[in-house]
Amino acid sequence: MKSLQGICAILRYRGHSNLARLLARSSIDFDVSNQYGSYWNSLLTTAEIHSPLSDYDRLKMLTDEENNLILETIHEIWPPREGDMEIVNIEYRLDMNSLASETVITDAILELIESVRNTLISVATGGPRINSVNDQYRINYSTLTQELNAIGLNNPVPYSDLWNWYGKWSSGDLPTYQSRREYIGGLFEPLNEHLLKGPSSYGTEMFPEATGWSLVDRQLGEARRVLESASTEEQFQSVGLHCRETLISLARTVYDPDQHPPVNGDDVRVSDTDAKRMLDRFLAVEISGSSNVQARRLGKVSLGLANDLQHRRTATFRQAALCAQATSSVINIIAILSGVRDPSDNP
Repeated sequence: MKSLQGICAILRYRGHSNLARLLARSSIDFDVSNQYGSYWNSLLTTAEIHSPLSDYDRLKMLTDEENNLILETIHEIWPPREGDMEIVNIEYRLDMNSLASETVITDAILELIESVRNTLISVATGGPRINSVNDQYRINYSTLTQELNAIGLNNPVPYSDLWNWYGKWSSGDLPTYQSRREYIGGLFEPLNEHLLKGPSSYGTEMFPEATGWSLVDRQLGEARRVLESASTEEQFQSVGLHCRETLISLARTVYDPDQHPPVNGDDVRVSDTDAKRMLDRFLAVEISGSSNVQARRLGKVSLGLANDLQHRRTATFRQAALCAQATSSVINIIAILSGVRDPSDNP
């Protein structure tokens, strides 16, 4: 099998860094058929991309547009030629050798990462005095280092003591609060990327397949990709914006004013961005009755999470991941109620 380094380099250069990261751990092989293609003696060929489990699951959820972009990039390295391969489609394969090496990230490690990161940012942006939090920080830092080392990872932070961190930001290298936040975010970015590729990431779903609602699928995919590369508060906040836009598109897809009348006397005219009212009215009809109150409430809570995250000045990975997961859950609930997830009648 061949490396995908060239493919990733082209995608990254053209602004598709999220796809490049998704393919970074994959390799490619070719299944050459005995059927002739459109060139003289060319043979129709399938590009088989072999990926670790977590990447494999995400690759299967790519949109047609994204798959075509990858295929076009493959053609630039392996173009169709007379008497040679003519690559016409892509199939994703699970790299079985990767299963034994998948790392399990515990909640304790995630909590330590968040604590260390938040402390570094807070003391450098007008928060608590170093003397009041340094002892606990040193304990958390040491514990995090041990936990990461135990699973083959390194602590990305070079500051085991907050006074060392103070020396860095007070030297003039990081004159503003924003520059300090971005610096700390940059330290954690490689670790964040690794964690999101692990089996404990937020993307594990009962229904990982796309719904077929192209705009909804594409926007949810974009929210996931933003979360994958996010490392600063502003980037985590933007996940909420993508989730909110996804829910608006979902509501527009399923809401019909003739079939979904006002709920509890709420006769306000629904605007085309009022996802809350559209989903409320859809759910009230599709799963009516007191026994379904929790399912109806989930739509309201998810939209609330997205709205709250956009304005939260201290947005974190966990809040952003929770928002993305809640949004995905609502989409699947609506898809189930709409019949999209019904089993196929075909044998």
